[in-house]
Amino acid sequence: MNIGPYNNRPDMGRLREIIRVMTKYHFGNILEAVGLKNRLFETLKLYIKSPEEVHEPAHVRLRLVLEELGTTFIKLGQVLSTRADLVGREVAEELAKLQDEAPPFPFEDVKRVLESELGVPMEEVFSEFQEEPVASASIGQVHRAHLRNGDAVAVKVQRPGIANTVKSDIILMKYLAKLANDRVPGLRYYNLPGIVAEFERAIRKELDYHQEANNVERFRAMFMDDETVYAPYVYREYSTGRVLTMEYVDGVKLTDILKSDIKFNARVIAERGARCYFKQIFIHGFFHADPHPGNILVQKGNVLCFLDFGMMGHLDRSFRDRLAELFILLMNYDVNGIVNQLRYMNILTEETDLEEVKYDIIDLLDRYYGADVRKVGEILTEFTMPGMIRRHRIRIPRDFVLLARVMSMAEDLGERLDPRFNGLEVAWEMTHKLIRNRLNPLRNLDEVPAAIIELEHIMNDLPRDLISALQKLEEGKLKMELEHRNLDEISVRIERSTNRISLAMLVSALIIGSSLVTIPREALILEKFPFLGIFGFAVSFLIALALIVSIIKSRRLS
Repeated sequence: MNIGPYNNRPDMGRLREIIRVMTKYHFGNILEAVGLKNRLFETLKLYIKSPEEVHEPAHVRLRLVLEELGTTFIKLGQVLSTRADLVGREVAEELAKLQDEAPPFPFEDVKRVLESELGVPMEEVFSEFQEEPVASASIGQVHRAHLRNGDAVAVKVQRPGIANTVKSDIILMKYLAKLANDRVPGLRYYNLPGIVAEFERAIRKELDYHQEANNVERFRAMFMDDETVYAPYVYREYSTGRVLTMEYVDGVKLTDILKSDIKFNARVIAERGARCYFKQIFIHGFFHADPHPGNILVQKGNVLCFLDFGMMGHLDRSFRDRLAELFILLMNYDVNGIVNQLRYMNILTEETDLEEVKYDIIDLLDRYYGADVRKVGEILTEFTMPGMIRRHRIRIPRDFVLLARVMSMAEDLGERLDPRFNGLEVAWEMTHKLIRNRLNPLRNLDEVPAAIIELEHIMNDLPRDLISALQKLEEGKLKMELEHRNLDEISVRIERSTNRISLAMLVSALIIGSSLVTIPREALILEKFPFLGIFGFAVSFLIALALIVSIIKSRRLS
């Protein structure tokens, strides 16, 4: 759904609300650092009372701030919960507790949105429609209904006005992110404007029910031949950007199974869940990025049905191949192989000290090796922590971080279902199968058309580009671009040195000149005192003193 262009004008009323909530939870120091507290203090006297006594740690207070600020900020927190590489594990785990729940909106609004989007009265589409929603979230709510043909469906209807609310809040987020990035140097590492841009892309997709319908259909096609995994059917003719009509699926949520004595085969569910996720990651490269127990139903026969396809991860085939190799190396405790593999994946950079990162990987594996070696997701998550990234100057692809979180959540879910379950047994089988498939020469046939097209482009473009370069060289018009590093700093140093040399020469000249004019001459002496010479010495002394102070302050002579 297109939520429209932004006019870059923040809503000052909403900004005051943000400041009030942040002050309430003792984040006034941040407001002061970015220059908001003083600027709006007089206006906020009406809104801000003495901060309440909140004794929770900072990461808990941050979650409370986001919860109180509502939909957009809750969604931001959920996105940040997938970026432990930026905010750290403690904050990420706390933000993962954010529940996307909201009071239901009136049925009159539901009916108005439905009829506006579908273009016909509700009665022409549905023979029955339950007014009470079965689930209600900040962006939309789900109602159970029956189509005119008798099919049971779940109808997801977007909350009226939510797109405008999100648009307004994103404008504010961009404003605050730029302010913080410009005024607080310590926050520049986190690239707050980049985080907001990433969040904007994610929430735009979530607001577009067409995109979610595409995700459901793709996931359904991936597991069409798998009797252990299911995804609901989408009724495209009754779906729009703000309405999503899907097959209603009977089942028990995993959250209910974990909290009760409902009789299901927990080990089978855990194994099927692990197998399903490894297929999504290694075979298809398209995975459900929010494996919360509330998003998975268990049907009769221990069949898993996934819900809520608003957040999905993507991995291209090359990255999947490298990832499978990395898994095998991790399970074999091959430290040198792991380091080389991370280099192939462009995670380690030229600035990374390979020996230092090797020792950290050994320490990391030692903490999990043995009984806990099954926790590969935990190992990957540890590797994406901010301390590791800063210490070794490594770069982590976004989907790698998302993948680490998903695997960690899936491992935790498997253990909660069956403490004896080891998902790495499934991973071992899946990754080895993937490696064997790579040796099949027929596997690369799919890449032949793309390779032929690329080769054709090279053959067509190379002669023309070569002739053009030779002509420019012959005419003396060939231009070269050189990348310089730190030349500005060198230029400043040279200029500083030159200025000091010039000042030193000026001081020397003044001293010599002043010495000459102190020689007794009638024209230069008033009442037997050489005023002009003494004046020259004084000016020389002041300039020399300024030069000495400048050198001492810089602590260097150049």
